[in-house]
Amino acid sequence: MAEFTGERVIPGEVDPDLWNEHAARYAFAARVARGRKVLDAGCGSGYGAAELAREAREVLAIDIAEEAIDYARGHYHQDNLCFARASCLEIPAPEAAFELVVAFEIIEHLSDWRAFLREVRRVLLPEGRFLVSTPNKLYYAEARAELGPNPFHVHEFEYAEFRDELLAVFPKVAVQLENHAGAIVFAPEGAKGAMESRVEGGACDSSTAHFYLAVCSVTGDVTVVPFTYVPRAGNMLRERERHIQTLEAEVRQRIARVVELQEELTSEQTKARTRIGELEAELRESVAGATRLAGELDAKVAELGSCVEHLHEAEKTVVERTLWAQRNQAEADNLRGQLQALWSTRWVRLGGKLGALPKLESGK
Repeated sequence: MAEFTGERVIPGEVDPDLWNEHAARYAFAARVARGRKVLDAGCGSGYGAAELAREAREVLAIDIAEEAIDYARGHYHQDNLCFARASCLEIPAPEAAFELVVAFEIIEHLSDWRAFLREVRRVLLPEGRFLVSTPNKLYYAEARAELGPNPFHVHEFEYAEFRDELLAVFPKVAVQLENHAGAIVFAPEGAKGAMESRVEGGACDSSTAHFYLAVCSVTGDVTVVPFTYVPRAGNMLRERERHIQTLEAEVRQRIARVVELQEELTSEQTKARTRIGELEAELRESVAGATRLAGELDAKVAELGSCVEHLHEAEKTVVERTLWAQRNQAEADNLRGQLQALWSTRWVRLGGKLGALPKLESGK
């Protein structure tokens, strides 16, 4: 079974006040269920369906949560009681199958509650009764002022809206007001059954009621005799004190765990700070090394730039000397040409024969 969250009541895991609020509703409904075929829509852990089955002819209990149905099947076994996993918007039954439909603390969890009401009317006999409860939005908001809205509730109802939504589907509606009141019981040890009671106070006020429980029908009677539920635990103060002690023990355990976690966190933070220091030192060393390398690289780049400049100068000199050599070669070639031409003249040849000129080698 899933951990208790406050939205699914699990016997033995809730405080007495909360348990009695839920148990009282099923005790109220058990009087109406006597001898009838009943549907418990949104049965949760199944304790309420088991209570109905003690009086009803037959009970079908459904819930959308698989873990809830598994818990119910594992804890409640009666021949006239059947648990099934199903949605309240798709009830696994034909039309007019039930004489009584019970849906406690379900409607505020549904986004399409109107479809749910129509589905209940479909499976309910015209003369049958529909019992549906929901928290009073005004009281609930006040009670949860510090905690904030209930995250499990989709839509909460005030008295007039709740009644009007029901009347839109069921022609007959009588809204009961459920309040949790303290009681002082005088009875001998082991006393059971009916007791004479006296209820002090004036008329109930719908604006301050804790819960609304409506009796609805298409054609049937919706009158129900007022009902007072006295919990089985006679000494409620003792039960509350025990529950408070249990909660205090849980709080102490959780505080101890928080302290333990804080110590672990402090240790981890110390380790983290040490590691951060080591990484920062490594980073500084890496940055210094990178800076040195950058300086060396800059020097190499400057040196390379100087070499390139010298190379350019050398190339320029080579070009100039090549041009100079080419000019000299051209001049030499020109002089050779001129000498050759001169040598070829008649007077020069005659002078050569006569030995008047130095002998010149041709082509030199």
